[in-house]
Amino acid sequence: MKRLGLMGLVLVIMFALLAGCQAEEKKVVIASKPHSEQYILAEMLTQLIETHTDITVEQKLGIGGGTANIQPAMLAGEIDIYPEYSGTGWLFVLKQELINDPDALYDAVTEQYKSEFDIVWLDRYGFNNTYALAVAGTIATEFQLETYTDLVDKSPMLIFGAEYDFYEREDGFPGLEAVYGFDFKEMKELDIGLKYEAIGSGEIDVVNAFSTDGLLKQYDLKVLADDQNFFPSYQAATLIRQETLDKYPELKDVLNKLAGQISDDEMVELNYLVEKENLDPKEVARKFLEDKGLI
Repeated sequence: MKRLGLMGLVLVIMFALLAGCQAEEKKVVIASKPHSEQYILAEMLTQLIETHTDITVEQKLGIGGGTANIQPAMLAGEIDIYPEYSGTGWLFVLKQELINDPDALYDAVTEQYKSEFDIVWLDRYGFNNTYALAVAGTIATEFQLETYTDLVDKSPMLIFGAEYDFYEREDGFPGLEAVYGFDFKEMKELDIGLKYEAIGSGEIDVVNAFSTDGLLKQYDLKVLADDQNFFPSYQAATLIRQETLDKYPELKDVLNKLAGQISDDEMVELNYLVEKENLDPKEVARKFLEDKGLI
C-alpha cells in the first residue's frame, strides 16, 4: 500500500510538473522600439492576445536601436512579435531600392520577409508614419492646401523650415524640390527640437515632420498629401515569426483585428495623449481598443 501510495504521489507530481511546463510554454514575447507610438501599438497587441486567447505575453518594450536589434532577436527566436513599418523593412533591413507605390511595397516586403526570414507581415493597421510636409492650420485654410502640388503654387508666398540634414539629403529637400518644383519665399534652417515652436509662433509656414507625430495636434498643423509619392511609405503592421504562428495559429485572426483600424489622425491623437497629456500607453491602448469594440 505504501508503495502504491508513493507511486500515486509521484504520478501527481509528474502531472503537475507537466501541466506547469505546458502552461509555461504557452507564451509569446512582444517587443517594441523606444518611442511612444511603438509602446502604444505593443500594448494593443498584448491586450488583444490576453483578451482573446489563453496565451501569456512577455513584453520587451523600448529596445534600444529599434529594428537594428529587434530583427536579429526575431531571427534568434528571442522575440516573437513586434510592430514594424513597411519602408523600414524594405529599405533598412532588406536594403532594396525604393518602391513608390505603397501597396506594391507592402506586397514586396511581405514576400521577401517570408522567403528570407520566415517572418510573416500581418495586415496593415491603416496609418502611414512617413516623412511629411505640414502647414499651419490657418495657412492651409487660407490657401486651400490639401496636397504638395497645391503647395507648389503658393510656395513663393510661404516660409519653409527644416533641420540642417533635411536640406542635405537627396531623399530630403533636394529630391523633393526636383520632383515638385517648390520655390519658397524663404527657407530657414532650424534646430530639430525647435521646428514646431517656430511654426507655432508664425516664424515659418511650412515644416518637415512625421505624419503621426503628436506635436501636429498640439500646434494645429495640417499634413499635406504627398500626391506624387516622393517619400517612402512606412505603413505599420504586426510582424510575427512563422514558427510562432504555427504553434499558435489563432494569433493571426486575433492580431489582424487591428487591420484597417488606425488612421493617421487617430495615431496622431494617441501619440499626443501619451507625449503631451502624459497618459499611460497601456491605458491609451485599452481605451482605443474598447472604443473600437476590439476587446
